[in-house]
Amino acid sequence: MRKADDNAQLDEKQAQVAASGVKALIDVGRPFLDYVISVLADAGITEVCLVIGPEHQALREYAASVDGGRVRVTTAVQEQPRGTADAVAAAREFAGNDRVVVLNSDNYYPLESLRALVAAPGNALIGFDRAGLVEHSNIPADRIRAFALVATDDHGHLADIVEKPDEATLAAYGQDAPVSMNAWLFTPAVFDACDRVEPSPRGELEIIDAVRLLVADGHPVTVVPAAVGVLDMSSRGDVAAVQEALSGIEVAL
Repeated sequence: MRKADDNAQLDEKQAQVAASGVKALIDVGRPFLDYVISVLADAGITEVCLVIGPEHQALREYAASVDGGRVRVTTAVQEQPRGTADAVAAAREFAGNDRVVVLNSDNYYPLESLRALVAAPGNALIGFDRAGLVEHSNIPADRIRAFALVATDDHGHLADIVEKPDEATLAAYGQDAPVSMNAWLFTPAVFDACDRVEPSPRGELEIIDAVRLLVADGHPVTVVPAAVGVLDMSSRGDVAAVQEALSGIEVAL
């Protein structure tokens, strides 16, 4: 698959959206978020909540505009950018007593991986095969090497997760260790865990620390294996490759 190109030129509209910092709305034939939400609907998701900052009026307007019949889109506000656990906590009212899928809005996850995730019991995480990501994603191998490594126990449950692994950790885990791309399924217990998270060394409330609390409290996290690619819209250099990969995908919201 075509990889990211940091020298790629964007058209005027794409450049304006990229400059705004709302990568999920970059036009790749239609807003990237349309594709993300459409594949969630294909996996059986009927309600979507976008966790946004107070300044993200464009995302409020986007949510209000989605009325195609398959998916209802709402927003929840994270008042301060305090980290990923805080972002998840902002969606507490939306989730209620239901399980929730938590994803990055700048990633397009294949349907088969999402279906496997929502079919998992309790809490779950997609563990992506590194070779599959290299072959089928627009993400360069050196970026994939920096993704969080996932270790499982004999029952296929999450045993540990290591962010930004060094060479020694990569060697210790081995080539077959899956990686996380932040595709989670959570029970309501996650919100109590998010409330108890302490700031990390970089001063943020991290969802990985909330997950560690979940596991310690007796809530196992199933690791769902997936040997597929993910389309990543982390930077403007990703736009052309993502647009090409999505060119034949039909969207229904």
